[in-house]
Amino acid sequence: MQALRRRQLQGRLAAEGLFDPALKQPLPRYPQVIAVVTSPQAAAWGDIQRTLLQRHPGLQVLLAPAIVQGTQAPAAIAAALVQVARDGRADVVIVARGGGAREDLDCFDHEAVVRAIALCPIPVITGVGHQRDESLADLVADYAAHTPTAAAEAGVPALAEWVEQHQARRQVLTEVFQAALTTRQQALSAIADRLQRLRLDQQLEQAQQRLQWLRQRWVKGLQYRLQGAQTHCAALGQTLTSLDPEAVLRRGYALVRDRQGTLLTHTDGVKSGDALQIQVASGSLGAVVTQVNPPPSDAPKQGPPD
Repeated sequence: MQALRRRQLQGRLAAEGLFDPALKQPLPRYPQVIAVVTSPQAAAWGDIQRTLLQRHPGLQVLLAPAIVQGTQAPAAIAAALVQVARDGRADVVIVARGGGAREDLDCFDHEAVVRAIALCPIPVITGVGHQRDESLADLVADYAAHTPTAAAEAGVPALAEWVEQHQARRQVLTEVFQAALTTRQQALSAIADRLQRLRLDQQLEQAQQRLQWLRQRWVKGLQYRLQGAQTHCAALGQTLTSLDPEAVLRRGYALVRDRQGTLLTHTDGVKSGDALQIQVASGSLGAVVTQVNPPPSDAPKQGPPD
């Protein structure tokens, strides 16, 4: 009966065009903030945090907590997606839940969840269940990764890959310009040899003038192209430097984690006597909370969306 209702709902939503590939949004290439809709107690949340930390340290991750199993789950997931869209900080949203029995994943076949994903203005990645599982949420999502870890991998590129690609482009540019310079030098040498064999003063003088002109033209052209390549490489280097979390720490900032190693961005849940680990540019410090000061009531909220 559940399978029949699922097929009927899928047909009705497909007729409305909700699964049309033309409606899917492209994922951002370099996201700065990622929102995750899942249960904070679920293993999927831990898997996503570990994957994002390995691939992109320093990336801001917002948790939009939701129930992901049971009769209350569809409304909770839909409400979390609405809150993420209203918050507006995230560049991409991951909707995730680990594997389980097929009936445990029924909430991701609910019409409210499917429509919430379709209406979300931010690109949505689903990572639900195992590789063999496919829900209606996967069909409407902008990208379906099927597992929480795969969803996190699809959401952000690895910083190490950025560095490797930058080095590869730099090596290619160096080789191309070196080959071009060698070719031009050989051409100039050939012209010089030809002029020497002519042994005619007037033709030799004209040829030397042309040779000088060609030399200046090629040198200026190569200098201009090399300068442009160096400027591009410097810009890429500055971009990588600005994305390096260690550079942020060297400017005097610090990362604060609780006993479980979770990065703290607000004072909720922190109490006096809690042990903290403070990471600075040249090491780390152990600290104990002696006082917790909540943010002013008019201060903007910096933590994850409700």
